[in-house]
Amino acid sequence: MRIDVLGPMRALRGDGTPIALGGPRHREVLARLVAAEGRMVATDTLVADLWPEPLARGPGALRTFVAALRRALEPDRPPRTPPRILITEGPGYALRLPREAVDVQRFEDVLERARRSPGEVAALGEVLSSWRGPAYADLPDAPWAQRERARLEELRLQGIELRAGLLLDAGASGGLVAELGAHTDEHPWRETAWALLARALHRDGRRADALATLRRARTMLVEQLGLDPGTGLRRLEADILNGSASLEPALDLRSGAGARLGPRTTVELARTLALAGSDALVLSRRNRLAAARAAERTGDAALTARVVGAYDVPSIWSRADDPEQCRAVVAVAERTLRALGPDGPPPLRARLLATVAVESRSGDLRGAALRTGYEAAHRAEALARGLDDPALLAFALNGVFLQSFGRPGLAAQRDTVGAELVALATRHELPTFTILGRLVRLQSASAQGDLAGAAGHAAAAEEVAAVHEAPLVPVLTAWFRARVAAERSTAPDGPTAADAASAYRAADNALRTAGMPGLHRGLLPLALLGLRLLHGRPAPTDPQLDWGPYLPWAAPLLLLARDRPAEARAALATAPEPPHDHLQEALWCLTAHAAARLDAPGTAARAAAALRGARTEQAGAASGMLTLGPVERYLAEAEACAGRAGG
Repeated sequence: MRIDVLGPMRALRGDGTPIALGGPRHREVLARLVAAEGRMVATDTLVADLWPEPLARGPGALRTFVAALRRALEPDRPPRTPPRILITEGPGYALRLPREAVDVQRFEDVLERARRSPGEVAALGEVLSSWRGPAYADLPDAPWAQRERARLEELRLQGIELRAGLLLDAGASGGLVAELGAHTDEHPWRETAWALLARALHRDGRRADALATLRRARTMLVEQLGLDPGTGLRRLEADILNGSASLEPALDLRSGAGARLGPRTTVELARTLALAGSDALVLSRRNRLAAARAAERTGDAALTARVVGAYDVPSIWSRADDPEQCRAVVAVAERTLRALGPDGPPPLRARLLATVAVESRSGDLRGAALRTGYEAAHRAEALARGLDDPALLAFALNGVFLQSFGRPGLAAQRDTVGAELVALATRHELPTFTILGRLVRLQSASAQGDLAGAAGHAAAAEEVAAVHEAPLVPVLTAWFRARVAAERSTAPDGPTAADAASAYRAADNALRTAGMPGLHRGLLPLALLGLRLLHGRPAPTDPQLDWGPYLPWAAPLLLLARDRPAEARAALATAPEPPHDHLQEALWCLTAHAAARLDAPGTAARAAAALRGARTEQAGAASGMLTLGPVERYLAEAEACAGRAGG
């Protein structure tokens, strides 16, 4: 479930279905509880906030609104069981939802983290873009809402200025001048906004415009408010006049002679940050793209190739954390390949092709783009095998691995790549690629049901990670052990299903802060769904689960669990083909299972055709992180359903 109040208020279930909240008073009760951020609000306070004029029947009316809201928020709650979301507590009520399920709380949390860590700048941009209008926009007259709206508007303005400052500190300027110009027009009395606009103009090479901006700010403050500019504006003006080095970003990403060192240095920093994990991953991705673009501006194709190709950080997951940035990096790499031409230095061309393969994650692509990534991977491999550069070959093999999800059932093929990576990287002391090879083999063994072999690769990866301080490895292997617990929970002497669910949740808590949203989002609900299918139970209907990119394939089963078969058929009919990624077998199996349950033979036939090549594998286990059980089980369901239509 999600509740949004940054704009007109709305509530959505985990599958994106709007929740009918009732009339204006119902919505105001819920909004007032949202504003309390999980704390109890006394009945007397709620009544006073809803009816500023004394109302004798206020408490009774409030109870009626609360009862209706509870039915709307938890429609599947059995009779006479206590509510879990809108609860009674002491002399009042409280709303109990995870903070990430309420947009205003998510915004405040990200803003606070961004004040402490530059690595949160991308997340800050996302939550700022989630504002759909003034907070509590459909409660314009309520005094409590007016106070809260004013408080949140100030935080929003602070967030805009913090994001701009962080981007300027990192060397950005493009787009900020227009954004900050509009910001100062709307809020001309914010000195921080004027300072940021002047910095952005200066960074963009517009020194005279930066000074004119500061003088315009001075004139407005003096003439309209009778105030002199603050210390910050005066110091900034002096720094611009004197050409102070304090105006330069910590990482020099400008074009020109200085860029011949700047991008190389920056991409090495980005590579180091990526290996550190967590918030550093976000900062790494941002600096990497900035360095690539700065190198390209020099017009030196060889330099650009070295900068783009230097970021050879191993990648284990076929869905990108930041698809837009990946597309931008691929575009730079492809332009540089054309600039080098077919006779360009083979090592540079191989690195660029490997970059295209790794950043063109097969899980994010369709059609021609998918073929481009596959072809780039094998061209890079062919070039690298003719060169005496083990690290380059390992990077190329990473691309081959990420492009080996063209159809279900290729776990054995990926295991061959993983085995070569382990042997090559161990022989030449390339520990990050040794870890990559072990994780590839863990995933492949998991898909083929070889839990003992997969456990051996997990232990080997953890051993190398401990020596070389690779903090993300234990996060991934914790998921593998939860996947094992899920499979063994079906055995009489195994862990319980509740134990397996707890293991999944513990692994998810660690992954949540690892800086890998492309891996994290939607993974826990899918794992819990798989656990329920292993035990023959319906899909989980917990409204707090965020299904992320996997919702189209889970939706039919979620709707069936709520006894809404007509909607389930509609959802099944509109579900797309699963992407070519680690979880394609799982998503095809969900499609097969839903088609069998809903007697949809056409869809069942398509699912069966896709799954036959994976007949001997475990659904979802190619991830090394979850399982839905044997593909054979779902294939049999689909074939039986398809056969009924033909018979």
